[in-house]
This record gives sequence, C-alpha cells and structure tokens, in this order.
Amino acid sequence: MAETDAVSPAGASVSRVEKALWALTLLVVVALAVPWFLWRSSSVAFGLPVWLWWHIGWMGLAAVVFYAFGQRAWGLGVET
Repeated sequence: MAETDAVSPAGASVSRVEKALWALTLLVVVALAVPWFLWRSSSVAFGLPVWLWWHIGWMGLAAVVFYAFGQRAWGLGVET
C-alpha cells in the first residue's frame, strides 16, 4: 500500500478521489453552516425566522454527514 493511501475502518483502501470528496464535503458543510445570505432577511416560516430553520436543517444534515464520515472514513488523514 502506498504512503498516500489511508485505510478505512473496514480495512479497505481509501482512494485519493474519496479523500478529495470528503475534503470538499467538509468545506461545503463549514461554508454553509452560517446562513450569511439570510442575515438581513426578516422572513418567518411556521412562527420562526427562516435563518433559524436553515440552521436547524443544516445541523441535521451535518449530523448525517458526520455519521457517514465516522462509518466510512474515520481516521482519514490521521492514520497511515
């Protein structure tokens, strides 16, 4: 196995493409965690501000992504 390949918890080798996809996923989750495009919006849906609904939904999505990362690629970039 090459030095640049990591091993997933299941024992399978993780490709560079998968590493890049996880890095891109991390960037997207972090970049959109704060709804900067809704900062000046006063819109309300179901009694709560839209930005709060965005945050609730995004944290749910982030939890699902973190679970998938924990199952598939935990230790990626840390363990050799």
